[in-house]
Parts: sequence; C-alpha cells; structure tokens
Amino acid sequence: MVVVTPFERTLRMSTPAAIALLLAVGVAMGPRPLVVGAVAAIVGVGLTAVVALRPLSGWPAAVGLGLAAGAVYVVCAGQPANIGWFTMCVLAGWVALVADVVPTAVLTGVLLVGFGVQWAVELSEPGWGPWTFGTVFTAVACVMARRQRQLLAALQEAQAGLAERAAAEERNRIAHELHDVIGHALTVSLLHVTSARLALDEDPVEAAASLAEAERLAQQSLAEVRAVVGLMKDAADTAPLPGAAQLGDLVASFDRAGAPVDWTVVGDPSSLTATEGLTVYRILQEALTNAARHAPGAATAARVEVARDRTRVVVDSAGTPHAPVREGSGLVGMRQRAEALGGALTAGPHDAGWRVEAVLPS
Repeated sequence: MVVVTPFERTLRMSTPAAIALLLAVGVAMGPRPLVVGAVAAIVGVGLTAVVALRPLSGWPAAVGLGLAAGAVYVVCAGQPANIGWFTMCVLAGWVALVADVVPTAVLTGVLLVGFGVQWAVELSEPGWGPWTFGTVFTAVACVMARRQRQLLAALQEAQAGLAERAAAEERNRIAHELHDVIGHALTVSLLHVTSARLALDEDPVEAAASLAEAERLAQQSLAEVRAVVGLMKDAADTAPLPGAAQLGDLVASFDRAGAPVDWTVVGDPSSLTATEGLTVYRILQEALTNAARHAPGAATAARVEVARDRTRVVVDSAGTPHAPVREGSGLVGMRQRAEALGGALTAGPHDAGWRVEAVLPS
C-alpha cells in the first residue's frame, strides 16, 4: 500500500491539470493536425491522471510518465519553440518527487535521448539545448527536494521516538520514586500499628506513641509523594527530595518502628551531590524496607562508606526471605538507580542471611 503525504496529494491533483494546460497550448502551436495533436494530448493527460489517481510511485510511475512523454513528442516534435515542451520538465520533476534515483535517471535519460535525436537531426537549431538543460535541472532539483523531505521525515520520526522514550523513562523513574516512598511508608507504618495493637491493653502510652509515629511518618511520606508528583507538574513549590542529610532520620524511623538497625557511617555523606545523595537514600530505604518486610524481627545492619573514589551502601539482614525473592520492582529500581550513576548493585544470600550491596563511583 502506497502512503501518500499531503504534499504528494497536492502534487498529484494539480500536476495533471498543469500538463493538460501545457499540452493544450502545445496542440495549438504544434505542427500536427488538430485531431492528431488532440488525441495525443488526451492520451498524455489520461496517463498522468492514472499515475496521479492510482496513485503510482517508483517504477510504475516512471513507466506511466514515460508513456505520457511519448504523447508529448507526438504533439511537439520538430518544433523547439513549442511551449508544450515544458511538460517534459514537469514530468521529470514529478517522477523525481515520487520515485527513487534510478527510475528518475532512466526516465530523464529517455527524455534527453528524445531531445538529442531531434537536435542531431536539426544541428542548426539551438533551441533543444535549453530544453535539455531545463529537464536535467528540474530532475536534479526535485531529487534534492525529495531527499530533503525524506531527511526531514526521518528527523521528525527520530524526534518523536526520543520524546516517547524520554517520557517512558521519566514515567519509570517517577514510578520507582513512588514505589520506594509508599513501600517504606506502608512497611514502617504497619510496624507501628502492629506495635500499638499489641500494647493497647497493657501500655496505652506506648500504643499512643506508636500511632503518633505512624501518623508522623504518613505525613512525611505524603510530602515526599507530593514532591515526586510535583516533578510531573514541574512545580516549584514542592518539598525537596531527601538526600544524604536524611540518612540518619531514615534509619531512626525503622528503630522507632521496632525494627532496629545497626547503623554505621564511614566518611562524610554531606560531600555527595544531590543526585548521589538521593540515590544512596533510596537504595538504603528500599533495602531496609525489604528486610523489614521479608525478614521481620531479624537483625539488620546498614553501612554507608563515602570514599574519594566511590560510595558503598551495604545492608545485611540476618534472616532469609520467607518466600523466594524475585526480581520485582524494588530490586530492579535499586539496580537501575545504581547503574544510572555508573555503579552496580548486587542482592542475594550472604552468610546465613541476605545482603544488598551497591557501589557507586564518585
């Protein structure tokens, strides 16, 4: 199926009319009897109409327009001053716009042979030179125009593909942000709610404190969700995303929820950039959330090492997951975050437990 662009549709609808007008002038100026010239002109216009309305491209278009050129020869042959020869330039330009270089070159060559034969017969007549030059010039100019249109279409397609890919990557990034924020909030809040339920009868004060902490965490997570959603709206008044300065608060939220973490920091996390700090925070957040979710009650140790050439995040859980661990969005998200900075992340059994380790270059 031939796909016709709006430009080609306009070309195909207007060109046969222009050819009909030129051939009508050619018949009026031509040396042939009126009936012969009129029949040839009708045949030529009919062939161009078939090429236009089918619509034909490539070799079929070249053959159809070549036959139409034969009708032009019948109308105008032997008379270089005939305006009908402009039809040859139109045909050469038309095929150059709807066919590849080879069909265009073949048809243009046939037209030039026709001019050359007449020029050889009438050496004293210089009028065939301008028609030869005009036909070649039209064909070359239209070939270049077609190449430019093809290049423009390719660039527009590539631009659309890049925009779609960028949008998909942005949606994926925001989805990971929301997964990390909501997953952490729900896991730690559930620990607080469970603690409050167990302490409700024996220690109402402790239960109230647990519920208050769950409420505080929910409000904090809601602010983070708003910040992430604000990235989609390009809002300037959203809360800042967490970073290296909030690592201690993150670990403390697990401690308050009854999932204590043996927390160690080596080096100065404040030296990390905002992007590096957010990556470290999210990896630590997701690793601790997974440990609390899949191995509740197991001892957990977290370590962040900030050196001159690299940053290392390690989370060890003494318990193994209750169910086989699959490459869910959490592990995939952590790995993608690490790889986005040129680093790597591994997660799997270690000693008697489970380890998540990320190494980020500085």
